[in-house]
Amino acid sequence: MVSTDFKVRYQGSILGYAWSVLRPLFIFAILYIVFTKFLKIGNDIPHYPVYLLLGIILWSFFTETTSIGMTSIVARGDLIKKISIPRYLVVISGSLSAFINLGLNFIILLLIAYLNHLSILKSWVLLPLIIVELFVFSMACAFFLSALFVKYRDTSYIWEVMLQAGFYATPILYPLALIADKYQKFIMLNPMAQIIQDARWMFVSHETLSSWKILHMPALLVPFLVIIALVLVAIYYFKAQSRYFAENI
Repeated sequence: MVSTDFKVRYQGSILGYAWSVLRPLFIFAILYIVFTKFLKIGNDIPHYPVYLLLGIILWSFFTETTSIGMTSIVARGDLIKKISIPRYLVVISGSLSAFINLGLNFIILLLIAYLNHLSILKSWVLLPLIIVELFVFSMACAFFLSALFVKYRDTSYIWEVMLQAGFYATPILYPLALIADKYQKFIMLNPMAQIIQDARWMFVSHETLSSWKILHMPALLVPFLVIIALVLVAIYYFKAQSRYFAENI
């Protein structure tokens, strides 16, 4: 199912699988030119191209995983009605293609890091922990949204607006240092802001404002508690609604 989802997505496209890498690169190129050449933001940030691209890649994974996962049950409606399979496999298979794209994009990130003369840091070994956190958070959202979308199709429009708002509310394009100190703490309570900033600290530069530089106990635990709570709610709601999927699709 993962293989089929990945192939169907680029079926009929001239460039095919290359779009999984080219799309974030095009977004990165446009934003980099606008923010460095016109708005003059990011010139004082060490290795800003890597800093920006890493944020775009992580956010793209979250967007892709949740958007595909949200519609996966409905998209596989015929299969669910004909074959008795665990419903959660449908959501997982639909979202894992985004994980393949994440791996391909990280190869490009390493190339950009090399061209930007980025030094290898010992903290790189911690980066998989952030990827696991991102994956768990994204999948929890995907499971909850997929069950909600079966019953309420307006969910896709609402989520699209929320993603757009979240993109600007999360320090992806702009450095967190531009935000007043009193607001930085509120921004870092957002799990995606915490994930992106901590990943930048681990991969790009230790000068990056990370969650532990801004938040203190117990506020430092809030992003993780939000993810844990979302996982529990998503599991409960998905299980409760899965018995009605076949008749509501």
